[in-house]
Amino acid sequence: MSNTNKNNTTNVQDADYTPPKVWTNDKENGGKFASTNRPTAGARHKQTLPIGEAPLQLYSLNTPNGVKVNILLEELAEIGVKGAEYDAYQVDISAGDQFGSDFVAINPNSKIPALVDYSAVKDANKKDGEAVEIFESGAILLYLAEKFGKFVPMMQQGQARAECLSWVMWQVGSTPFLGGGFGHFYAYAPEPMEYPINRYTMETKRQLDVLDIHLKNSEYMCGNNEADYNIADIIIWAWYGQLVLGKLYDAAEFLQVDGYKNVQRWAQKIAERPAVKRAVNLSLKPIG
Repeated sequence: MSNTNKNNTTNVQDADYTPPKVWTNDKENGGKFASTNRPTAGARHKQTLPIGEAPLQLYSLNTPNGVKVNILLEELAEIGVKGAEYDAYQVDISAGDQFGSDFVAINPNSKIPALVDYSAVKDANKKDGEAVEIFESGAILLYLAEKFGKFVPMMQQGQARAECLSWVMWQVGSTPFLGGGFGHFYAYAPEPMEYPINRYTMETKRQLDVLDIHLKNSEYMCGNNEADYNIADIIIWAWYGQLVLGKLYDAAEFLQVDGYKNVQRWAQKIAERPAVKRAVNLSLKPIG
């Protein structure tokens, strides 16, 4: 990644920038998602989301955040869990589907994924009873894992549960530096800028090192046995596993991901799971 702009001149566009006393949205922000970015929340258009026959309705996209939920749902299907059947619908974030009225009613933050659990609703139109609406991928994973008692240590398991939740929350807190930080400035910004790329590259590599050190003596995030595979592996793999396998941002060489041998071994092992193979290429139905 070069530190020059499209005219091959040194990138000094911010050298003399001084923040104003009050920020105003008076310039095109550029980048891949410029057409949907605004400093305001809420619905922008009327929308009716489809509702299928399964008890769980997923509205998502096969991005890393979306893949997390795909994996858990497919892992539940793999072991034949009843009641975990789902319909999956595509929310096209480039087209602004996440700002439709029905989606915003489920997730006021307008980010994928979102899930509605209609298990308690009795009639065919899913109106007789209270549906459970969940947003944020970490919350969805924890909700589903606890609902079905799979892929998460339960409360009575003490340290095992604490370790799982600690790593789940590590991902939730760490990944914005990878996605919104490194990913944005390396892959999506309108032009390369040396300072933010260097800043977020350093943090991304530090996070990979955290994982590499931890996985030196552990097959999975929370242990060495198949039974120890849980939502901590799922939520972290969707971002960092795919990153070291060369699936994100075309940045594998830039980040020298081959140097994180323990993360590589862990990531490849999870990538070979049948449920994960299905999840990363999950077929999503159109919403309209």
